[in-house]
Amino acid sequence: MAISYLLEIENEGEKYIKIGSLGRLKFKKGIYVYVGSAKKNLIPRIKRHLRKEKKYFWHIDYFLKEKQVKIKRVWKTSEEECQVAAFLSGYAETVERFGSSDCKCRGHLFYVNSQNLSSFLKRIKADEIQI
Repeated sequence: MAISYLLEIENEGEKYIKIGSLGRLKFKKGIYVYVGSAKKNLIPRIKRHLRKEKKYFWHIDYFLKEKQVKIKRVWKTSEEECQVAAFLSGYAETVERFGSSDCKCRGHLFYVNSQNLSSFLKRIKADEIQI
């Protein structure tokens, strides 16, 4: 069974960032949430996201390499990744096609209003992970 995880990411300044095959995208200053999954090895996957030095494979790798982009908190939930992404799209602005090249979702990265985030996390029964 896959476990979904959510990365709360702060982008400290508005900037265009090249995201692999998606090209240059404009990212606003503020809070983003990325939804991912891990069939196993959840903690190693999250630790990989935390490293700045790594091979760029996923869209999220390109975003996280930027100096002004920092992971603030991490959660996990037993909800399926695409269900979490679909649900989150009702709370936040979707970054189109980001992180969803292997599914039919609009995207797996969201620009969020931090006031809505806590409500969303309660609805999906997410637990914070200490790393």
